[in-house]
Amino acid sequence: MKFDLGFYWAMFLRRFPVMTLFVLLFAGLGIITAFKLPETYSTSARLLVEAPQIPDSMVSSTVQTGAAEQLAIIEQRMLTRANLIDIANRFDVFENMRELEPDRVIEGMRSSTRVRRSKGGRSLATMMTIEFEARSPQIAADVVNEYVTVVLQENSRFRVSRAENTLEFFESEVNRLVDELNRQSAKIANFKSENARALPGDQAFRLSRQNSVQERLDRLERDLVLAKQQRIALVENGEIPNGRVESELSTYEKQLLVGRAELERLSETYGDANPRIIRLKDRIASLEAIVAAQAAGGIPGDEENGVSEKQAKQEASLLEADSKIDTLQDQIKSTTEELEELMKNISKSAANAAQLTELERDLGLIQSRYSSAVTNQNLARMSERIEATAQGQRIKVIENASVPQIPSGPDRLLIAALGIFTGLGLAVGYFVLLEALNRTIRRPAELKDRFDITPIATIPYMESRTARLMRRGALVTTTLAVLVGVPIALWYVDTYYLPLEVIVQKSLAKLGLG
Repeated sequence: MKFDLGFYWAMFLRRFPVMTLFVLLFAGLGIITAFKLPETYSTSARLLVEAPQIPDSMVSSTVQTGAAEQLAIIEQRMLTRANLIDIANRFDVFENMRELEPDRVIEGMRSSTRVRRSKGGRSLATMMTIEFEARSPQIAADVVNEYVTVVLQENSRFRVSRAENTLEFFESEVNRLVDELNRQSAKIANFKSENARALPGDQAFRLSRQNSVQERLDRLERDLVLAKQQRIALVENGEIPNGRVESELSTYEKQLLVGRAELERLSETYGDANPRIIRLKDRIASLEAIVAAQAAGGIPGDEENGVSEKQAKQEASLLEADSKIDTLQDQIKSTTEELEELMKNISKSAANAAQLTELERDLGLIQSRYSSAVTNQNLARMSERIEATAQGQRIKVIENASVPQIPSGPDRLLIAALGIFTGLGLAVGYFVLLEALNRTIRRPAELKDRFDITPIATIPYMESRTARLMRRGALVTTTLAVLVGVPIALWYVDTYYLPLEVIVQKSLAKLGLG
């Protein structure tokens, strides 16, 4: 089907009033909005993330947040609900602030605020640009400068709080490990005190002592057997064994010599508080008194008492033999007890060694954790000092917000052009949509294409002069009504109902374009 320009021109003229309505309506809205929107002023500030003043190779900061991540965190804290409402109220950002809902204030603040971050690389700096658009130059500058203040405060608070939290953690960890070390050391000390005789460190000494005590016990048992044999021989033969010659000393003097010899032997094994030592000392004192009296002539000799010198020698020998046997038996008993104690401690030493090794291993692990915690505590203390004195990574203002002298918006030409093009687009769309939806046959060509037939002849619709004049008059009247009525309607709505720019802004906001 060939393009019939005459036909489409006729359709255009027929639909011209409605298409004019679209064009005039949206073009009028765009133009009026463009010229009625108040002027806006925009200003910005630039911030730079500086590297630490002290190199990480010397002292590494415990705040390991990257510059880009840190800026993102600070941006979110800067644009919190409380901050935005506080700034809007303080600088009276919007007209009629007391009449606006908090949500509308927050929405307006966020839509007027633009934050741009540049990600730094190995040779690029990390920067942040904060921009705000307001109804007056001073408000825009004040808001941006307040944003900058919030960013600097948040950055300092963020880094210092992290460093302080890290230091506080390691301080508490060091204190906890000190308590564990003290408890473990006390546990080891108590264990060693309770098992002082069976500690694994003295095992070699106990084994050596066991051998020497065993040899001593064997020797004492042999000496005991010999002593008993000598006493039996002394009793059976009625004489002193070992071929001892008779002495010219008196019986008491001989007993005194035997007692002193026995006291000397017993003193090697027992203390002065031993009952046998005490009895023996009393007997020696009595004998010394008798001998002293004999020497002075106060006590008669052996012949006067009817005691023969030989009998006295036998009694002294028996006394010496019995004393020797008793001494050997006591020594054997004490040696046996010592040997049993040594054997018991030797057997306990293996179990104590395993338990003591476990306790000391736990102490070593705690000591290792304590040393690591102390090292980290020192690093955290140094890092906290660096952050408190602002020697670490910080944000610096390289360009403050200035009061703008030239309005930054609105772009009136762009807004007017958008309104005009929107009207033209709707008009064209209306024309195309009607043509696409109209399925009636209006031309011979359509008849041929629809039914695949070739008509012999077509009779056109014969319109009378009166009907044609009426149709053209209605078209002209409708067009004039649109051309005059649309501007009047726009003026009336703008004057008595709601400003057109407000209607446009609300419409765009509902569509998500505002």
